[in-house]
Amino acid sequence: MATTLLRKTVLTAAGIAATAGGIAGPAIAAHAAPTGTTAVVADRKGHGERELDVRYEAQPNFYFCGPAAARNALSVQGKNIDVHAMAREMGTTEAGTNSINDITPVLNKETGAGNAYKSVEISTPKADDKQTDTLRADVVKTVDAGRAVVANIAGTATDTDGNTHSFEGGHYISVIGYRDNGNTVTIADSADPNTATYRMSIDNLADWIATRGYSTS
Repeated sequence: MATTLLRKTVLTAAGIAATAGGIAGPAIAAHAAPTGTTAVVADRKGHGERELDVRYEAQPNFYFCGPAAARNALSVQGKNIDVHAMAREMGTTEAGTNSINDITPVLNKETGAGNAYKSVEISTPKADDKQTDTLRADVVKTVDAGRAVVANIAGTATDTDGNTHSFEGGHYISVIGYRDNGNTVTIADSADPNTATYRMSIDNLADWIATRGYSTS
């Protein structure tokens, strides 16, 4: 079913270094250097948790967060696709990648599984319980299928360590795992290799996605 996702993304922010009190600095244009960091998490299944191996790369410039998130998401399937090729397929420009609807078809093409991915919208300013429950179920289903979710987020959210991540202009991330039956998720974030992965409650992630959308199985 077609979705009309509110907004566009993105200029992303790197160097979102948390202070001792867990408060991030202001969002700035990210020029994160690519990195070859590999396998930041291990695959585990059972007891309500699973995390996928991601061959992480940071985005090479401030506007490639969409292609980088898709590239990191596809890496959990053992695919190594050049981020510039991703950007061409998504129509990414210096204004960013327009919406999650530009990423979902590319994920389907590169996954090679027909319509493995679909776009889901959270159109409201804050996610309600139903939307959060749907996101939780989508993350669990997608990760259990050996795939990662790609989400278009905006604003500021706090992870489980109390650190804040701020992308006021919008950003894309990959969700590569879950624990506690999906109440906590693991995020791969291309903006800064110093914070390549972190965990967040599903409630905070749903509110972070609000007004935008995500690609899921």
